[in-house]
Amino acid sequence: MYLNNGNLVIRDAAAGDAQLLCKWWNDGAIMAHAGFPRGIGTTEQEVRSKLQSSAGDKRQGRLILEIDAIPVGEMSYRATAEHTAEIGIKICDSSAQNKGAGTRFLTLLIRHLFEELGYLRIILDTNLKNTRAQHVYETIGFRQTAVHYNSWKDQLGVWQSSIDYELAAEGWVNHF
Repeated sequence: MYLNNGNLVIRDAAAGDAQLLCKWWNDGAIMAHAGFPRGIGTTEQEVRSKLQSSAGDKRQGRLILEIDAIPVGEMSYRATAEHTAEIGIKICDSSAQNKGAGTRFLTLLIRHLFEELGYLRIILDTNLKNTRAQHVYETIGFRQTAVHYNSWKDQLGVWQSSIDYELAAEGWVNHF
């Protein structure tokens, strides 16, 4: 996959991205909202193997986000049911956060999933504490479908809550 809009690019992650993904995924500050305040503890080889084994699979994708040709984050999508995709996004470079790029990246991927790959529904979830992400999702048009209070524990044993969202293709209005 290769999508672009001005200085933003979404591209497939390749084996050469394993070092960067490993760095991001092992950083507790980046991974805390996902429940890993100590990072996930993976190795470059493990990441490279996962990237190589899923290469070419149209039902899922691990994507690198670039601004001005500099990697700033990652996205993923995977088919969860017929015509439904689950997505995730992390802007990992803190200097790229809170500048609207996440909204633009999401819009590019959503358009591709609906218009090019034929998905009819996109789902995602986020930590209840991640109010910035909630604002972005709701601005794009996602609607809350459930809130799960104290439903899982992070690596430190702290109870966490999450919100489920969905966006239907028929309700998709690309405002960006």
